[in-house]
Amino acid sequence: MRFQGVPFINDILRYDSLSIVGLEKNTGKTECLKYVLDRLPVQTKRIAVTSIGIDGETVDQVTRTQKPEIVLREGMYFGTSEAHYRQRRLVSELIDVSDENTSLGRVVTAKALTGGKILLSGPSSASGLRRWMQEMHRFDIDLVVIDGALSRMSSASPAVSQSMILATGAAYSANIATLVSKTAHVVDLINLDLTSQGNIARLMPLEKGLWFIDKDGALNNLDSMTSLSRDIRFDGMENCETLYVAGALVDGFLEKVRKNKSLKQVELVVRDFTKIFVTPQQFRLFIKAGGRIRVLQKSKLIAVTVNPTSPSGYVLDSDILCAKLSEAIGLPVYDLLKNKPCN
Repeated sequence: MRFQGVPFINDILRYDSLSIVGLEKNTGKTECLKYVLDRLPVQTKRIAVTSIGIDGETVDQVTRTQKPEIVLREGMYFGTSEAHYRQRRLVSELIDVSDENTSLGRVVTAKALTGGKILLSGPSSASGLRRWMQEMHRFDIDLVVIDGALSRMSSASPAVSQSMILATGAAYSANIATLVSKTAHVVDLINLDLTSQGNIARLMPLEKGLWFIDKDGALNNLDSMTSLSRDIRFDGMENCETLYVAGALVDGFLEKVRKNKSLKQVELVVRDFTKIFVTPQQFRLFIKAGGRIRVLQKSKLIAVTVNPTSPSGYVLDSDILCAKLSEAIGLPVYDLLKNKPCN
């Protein structure tokens, strides 16, 4: 069954997990979550939802602006803290109380027996999210929807979710050109290509340090250095083909790789886009110089949504913003309050 006239819902249903991530507070992430939950086919699919932050408040605790409440539909499963489970405004069946602790108590999993409002505050870490999602497999869940938190891109890591929606808007920048440029940079990182299957098999178990694979296929450890080390040396790497950064990729390290003549043809590999903390300027310089960055894991970016209104009340032209951003990233861009895509 296809859902005519409903943006990207059919695309979401191709995957078993979805993260909705905002680039800043008040970019419309919660509105996007509400939009998705209202349109998923609960009659034919088992849907579970949780949040890595706190969602469902009527007033944002930082900006004091109004927030849309989260309304679950009958049959949906959900994970939230004990404190917020007690405040639910729906009838539910208690499924599980885990050992996963948050600042608001243990994580409670339940099934909504009626529609109603809920405050979502689920597992507080990416590892906690993964454990909760694994538990949900016991109930034959078809799709887990994760509401990300401010600056917690880890919830959108491919290690957590197969697909994602990115929410941006005037709260991220009040200048359309700047907003488009900054958002396009994040999209470029999300869309980085996978490295070879051979590299994935060899490098995935390595969670710390710097490593390289030489032209003979040998795997080498760079003496316990990381990309954050002050004294990074690339001695003896003339035969390097693949350079793997197991942790964070930062500006200083990327610049050193770019300026090292012996690494001109090297493929630089990171675990996934959430490990990249480089500025658009350094990223462009690296790519322009012929540099290649690949990832071990990637999620499918389904769509980008925009909120043209900032918390201070400044309003961007939605049509111009959507058109320019869509042109820059090559993906549909939606103002969900207008419910029409630009592509």
